[in-house]
Parts: sequence; structure tokens; C-alpha cells
Amino acid sequence: MSSVSKSLIYQAAAVMVAFVFIAIVVLLAGASPLQVVSEMWAGAFGTVGQFARVVATLSPLLLCASGLLFTFTAGLYNLGIEGQIAFGAIAATFVMRLTQDALPPSLVMLLAILTGGLGGIIWGLLAGVLNVYGRISEIFAGLGLNFVSDGLALYLIFGPWKREGVASMSGTEQFRESLWLPTFGNTDASPISLVIAIASVIITLIILQGTYFGLRLRAVGQNLRASYILGIPSIRQLLSAFAICGSLAGIAGALQVLAVFHRLIPSISSGLGYLALLVAMLVGFNAWLILPVALFFSALNIGSLQLPLQLDLESSLSGVIQGTLVLFILLGRGLSEVKKGRTIADRPPIQPAKN
Repeated sequence: MSSVSKSLIYQAAAVMVAFVFIAIVVLLAGASPLQVVSEMWAGAFGTVGQFARVVATLSPLLLCASGLLFTFTAGLYNLGIEGQIAFGAIAATFVMRLTQDALPPSLVMLLAILTGGLGGIIWGLLAGVLNVYGRISEIFAGLGLNFVSDGLALYLIFGPWKREGVASMSGTEQFRESLWLPTFGNTDASPISLVIAIASVIITLIILQGTYFGLRLRAVGQNLRASYILGIPSIRQLLSAFAICGSLAGIAGALQVLAVFHRLIPSISSGLGYLALLVAMLVGFNAWLILPVALFFSALNIGSLQLPLQLDLESSLSGVIQGTLVLFILLGRGLSEVKKGRTIADRPPIQPAKN
């Protein structure tokens, strides 16, 4: 049996064990696992509006997961993804407020998306510079910058950009409807957001698996010192990974403003950055899996909202399900790698050919 087949068997077994564990948790919570599955399915796909909310969540999730694959490939854990989303939203809001009365709506929205991407690049590179030149772990640098971006958003919402009359946790003044991205009917899902997100997945797949840049990025992620000795510009690769991830996260933040909330609100990322981290961890180097895995987590995220309404369960149960799946799948992947390493170690040494 090939190593790929064995790895798939380990992954499938891990998923089965995870579902058994989740079923036990649901039973202990006093509910039926089948009822939970049924209600979550209905909550995600029961109506056109509910499915549209899944799609609306899917778009930024695809963008962020695609960006995180670049940093993961480079061996970096970019926990600053939430801050990059928020700073992209701030940058997009800034340019919209500046140009909304001077330029056509379509141009304002295009500038907002581009500026959001630029804001994400700046915030991503800031984490990269702290990591590369400041010798600060990208985890701590990213988490610290998350707090800074959230604090900056709150300052703007309650300060210079506060709503007329009184500041509010509901956010800044809503932009007029001509500055909203078009949606499917009267739903929350924007076709433009979805097209941008799917394009990001395709581009990520092409770059990481079909270009020298992707090959060098993987080499840096596998062994930074060895790649440097071999002449690969390691620092440039690392900073490029942060910049690309930041740009996609910043675009996701801009789309949150343009297509979902139509204003800047506190915590505009809605935890999608951390959810994208789970997606990226499960996908690994397989960029083609981003879409189905992200769709699953998006549906799980939206469907769980029905649990407190229909079954009197906490919606946080979806977090337990997400975490359990990730934990067991990573354990399965780790066991398969350990087994693979033992198999290689157990092989007899290659004997030199006799003359």
C-alpha cells in the first residue's frame, strides 16, 4: 500500500473518531446527534437567505485561508490575520469617506478594495518586519498587532468617525446604498465578493504548485538555513508571504465593509481570521481543498445559530465541533507522519553495487 493511501486511511479514521467524540459531547449536552445535524443543516441550507449567509461568510473565509497558505508554506503561523482584516476595513472606510462625494460609486468601491488590500499589506509587512528584523515570533507580533488594529477601529468609531450626534458600538455612519456591492436578490451574498474569493483560491493554487516562487517558498518553510545557503533570498520570501497574506486579508476586510456591514464596526473580522486558520491547518499544502473545507466551516458557523433557537443548546457548540475536527485530523496526520518515518527507518540500507 502506498504512503498516500495509508495517510488517507489515517485521516479517515481520525475523522470517524472525531465524529464519535462529538456525538458523545452532544449526548452529554442532552440532545440527539441526529437532531443537531438536522438543525444545523436547516440553519445553513434551509432557505435561500440562510444559504446566502453561508456564501457571504464563505467569501472572506476563502480569501483569508488562501493568504494563510502562503505564510504556512513559508513555515509561519500568521496569527495577525485578524488585525490585517481589520486594518484593511479601516483603510477601505477611509478612502470611501474621502471619495464618496467626489467620484462615481463604482470607482469608489474599486478604490476601497484596492486600498483595503494595501492596508492589509502594510499590516502584514509590519508583522513580518517584527519577525525578521526584530526577532519577535510572528505569533506574538501578530497577536499584538491584532489588539492595535482593534483599538484603532474603536478609536475611529468613537472619535473622528463617530456617528452624528452620538458614538455607537453599532459602528460608523452607514454608507449610502449606491456604495454597496450588488447581491443575489435581497440576500447578503455578493457575486462580486464570491468571484474575487474564488479567483484568490485559483491564483493561490497556481502560484504555490506551479511557479518557482511557490517552490522557493516551500524550501524556505522546510529549512530556512539550508535555503539561504542554497542562494534562495529567504528574507524576501518570508516578507513576500506576509505581504500576500496581508493583501488578501485586507481585501476581505474591505469586502466586509462594502458587502456585509456597509460601515466600519468593532470586531469587523467577526472571527473569520481565526476560522481561516483552522481551514488552512486542515488543508495543509493542498490548496485545491480550500473551497470544500471552507464551505463546510462556513455552513457549520451559520448553521450553529439554530441550536439555541431550536434545541436550547449553546451556539458555541459549533466551536467544540470545529476544534474537535481539527484536533483529531491533525493527530491523524501526525500519526501517519510518524508511521511513515518509522517505515523509512526500518528499510534495510542500500548496498553499494559490486564491480
